[in-house]
Amino acid sequence: MTHTKSKTVATWLALLLGTFGLHRLYLYGFRDKLAWLHPWPTLLGLYGLQRMELLGQDDRLSWLLIPLFGLMLSIAALSGIIYGLTPDERWNATHNPGKTARPSAWPVVVGVVICLLIGGASLMATIAYSAQRYFENEVSVSANS
Repeated sequence: MTHTKSKTVATWLALLLGTFGLHRLYLYGFRDKLAWLHPWPTLLGLYGLQRMELLGQDDRLSWLLIPLFGLMLSIAALSGIIYGLTPDERWNATHNPGKTARPSAWPVVVGVVICLLIGGASLMATIAYSAQRYFENEVSVSANS
């Protein structure tokens, strides 16, 4: 017998631990292949952050790895937004067939708002960081030639 999948739990798992795919494990189980793909880019991005802290901002490998973490944060936040905004009827038809779950309430709304804030901020920071590194690299290449 399977348990009822809560939209609130899925939204908050996506927000708090979505970069590691725990929201997908909650919804689809341990056989979900996409859930097992989430931790790797996240860990590589965290490794990039660690490299930049140890080696400084001129480490080119960290330039490539750090945006992976930002993208995984954005993807997890987008998942939380999608889960939270899914109508209750469609949610139950997809994740709780034949069952009726409690209607969603304020915790889902709060989770969606926080996902929107974190997701938007991490996406904009990732784009800004990547663009800054790209243009700094182009300027240094132009100055050296």
